[in-house]
Amino acid sequence: MAKDTRDRILMAALEMFSQNGYAGTNIRELTASLGLVKSSMYKHFKSKEDIWNTLLDEMIAYYNRRFGSAENLPPVPDSLDELVEMTMRMVDFTVHDERIVMTRKLLSIEQYRDERARSLATKHFLTGLTEMFTHIFEGMMDKGLLRRDDPEMLAFAYTAPISALIHLCTREPEKTADAILQIKAFSEHFIQVYRQDD
Repeated sequence: MAKDTRDRILMAALEMFSQNGYAGTNIRELTASLGLVKSSMYKHFKSKEDIWNTLLDEMIAYYNRRFGSAENLPPVPDSLDELVEMTMRMVDFTVHDERIVMTRKLLSIEQYRDERARSLATKHFLTGLTEMFTHIFEGMMDKGLLRRDDPEMLAFAYTAPISALIHLCTREPEKTADAILQIKAFSEHFIQVYRQDD
């Protein structure tokens, strides 16, 4: 029961932080939205800052388990089609998982206020993707699937437009279906340009 209450507080906090930012989230309103009194929150968290840091810790772990990270790398695809399939699975998760969408929103809002949010935004919106796909593209070059090139530059060239389109989905959800089609078309075009010709 205590864990359920703790998890409910974190989910409500994620929703409020993603809508109102840290400064715009009030603990009294947060607990009231759950039918709790403010004092019951202190059984689980010391402060609003404690909720914030716990929430970030949990979202990092959640993302790494389901999406991957530099420490939890996905397997290198065995074919060019597998690269497209893997990319689209990652995009689908990133665009449709409610927790990830809310986390992306709160990082976008709070990156200018909070140093940890800034660091996480940089990692999840740019450097982490580049690191992950550098590994993937190195492996695909070793398998003879992609032509030899600088894998880090290739990873940056691949992930930056995809990341931009994911942010478009967050800002303008009504454009999600078109953005996903554009990402798939881009992934297929990328393969045609960089595939290893026999």
